[in-house]
Amino acid sequence: MGNICIVLKRPPYGTVDAAEAIRHALGGITDDMEVRLLLVAGGVHAARKGHDTSATEYMSIEDGIKDCIDMGVVVSIEKGSMTEADIAGEDLIEGVTIASGTEIAEIIKQSDTAMIF
Repeated sequence: MGNICIVLKRPPYGTVDAAEAIRHALGGITDDMEVRLLLVAGGVHAARKGHDTSATEYMSIEDGIKDCIDMGVVVSIEKGSMTEADIAGEDLIEGVTIASGTEIAEIIKQSDTAMIF
């Protein structure tokens, strides 16, 4: 069993990046891999609870993040990016962990494979 980290640095809507990051995370976990989904820069907005996509053509990325957590993907948000985006701990989807930039770098370093979206 290998491990993979998936780094999401783009906002959750407007491109396919967030949906693809989640799709790859779920695919890896179903293949018995250890999967870490790391949310940095604009990607931190994917961890904010209460997405309302009713007036758009998009499916909720929040649901995908919850599915990842439920299936065993470790989802972490980078603390500095979280602060820059004005996201507080109570704003996060349940199960998302907060990690420092140093911790994020170490996770990437220890991973067999890293994918960036």
